[in-house]
Amino acid sequence: MRYEPAPDIQLKAEEISKILFPHVDVTRLKCFRSYGSSSRGTIARCHALGKLLQEAIGIRAIYALEFISERFDRLDKEEQLKIIIHELMHIPKTFGGGFRQHDFVCEENINLNYRTYKAKTMVEKGKEEKLRQTDVRMPSVSMVKAEENEKEKNFKSWFKI
Repeated sequence: MRYEPAPDIQLKAEEISKILFPHVDVTRLKCFRSYGSSSRGTIARCHALGKLLQEAIGIRAIYALEFISERFDRLDKEEQLKIIIHELMHIPKTFGGGFRQHDFVCEENINLNYRTYKAKTMVEKGKEEKLRQTDVRMPSVSMVKAEENEKEKNFKSWFKI
């Protein structure tokens, strides 16, 4: 097996973490592509440095996301996005070296996070487009109010199950 840093996936994981998983310390998260895996059916893996090794070495938790190139790179962009979300969901809010299991990291929750991410990025793209159209450097009062209303709508829709 061979591992290489994956800066393209790293950037996407950092962007997703900022929007969906603010508990993830992106300075302690690294993404890699692996080549030559003999595992069957695995597209990606989440690795962590456990508590005992953290104590032994004297460092805080570190997470590494491994994306098996032969499988991951063949997927379309939307499926890749879901795989990245899936792996990030394994990282618990404590960011302590443990894992969230597949009772939580399931298709339903992955799709919920995917839809939330897409909605939030569309809102951001819409804001950028409005700024470009008006060529204004500072947001107007109406824009700020619209943003607050949008945040409130997103907050309320987050809790609809």
